[in-house]
Amino acid sequence: MKVILTADVKGQGKKDQLVEVSDGYARNYLFPRKLAKPADNQAVTELKNKEAARQHKIDTDRAAAKATAEKLTAVLLTFKVGAGADGHLYGSVTTKDIAERLEKEHGITVDKKKISPSDPLKAYGKYELDVKLYTDVSGKINVIVTDN
Repeated sequence: MKVILTADVKGQGKKDQLVEVSDGYARNYLFPRKLAKPADNQAVTELKNKEAARQHKIDTDRAAAKATAEKLTAVLLTFKVGAGADGHLYGSVTTKDIAERLEKEHGITVDKKKISPSDPLKAYGKYELDVKLYTDVSGKINVIVTDN
């Protein structure tokens, strides 16, 4: 008997998966515990539509991440930070600062946790930071830290 699982079932499959089980197992165990529902035409169609919607969301999110990665290649952020006589910065440039400046100046929203390195920038120089935008999409931000 074909059933659609409504919850993860050990040894059978994950939620929203179409599986083949014995009739007795379905009637006596899965259905009474509401772990599965019969795989009739309507349920199978709903499952296919739900999967198509999930795949469409993944595709649109990936496309948006690629567009953001393209925008990031043209971005150059400059931070002016004061330093002491020995050349050490009075502060540091953190991923939070970078994310806020990106949104304020360029309108690009990036989560600060997605920017690497997670360590603050504590020296003058030019940095190229990776930004993980999606599972297989990443971009680069150019950051320059200069003196006042």
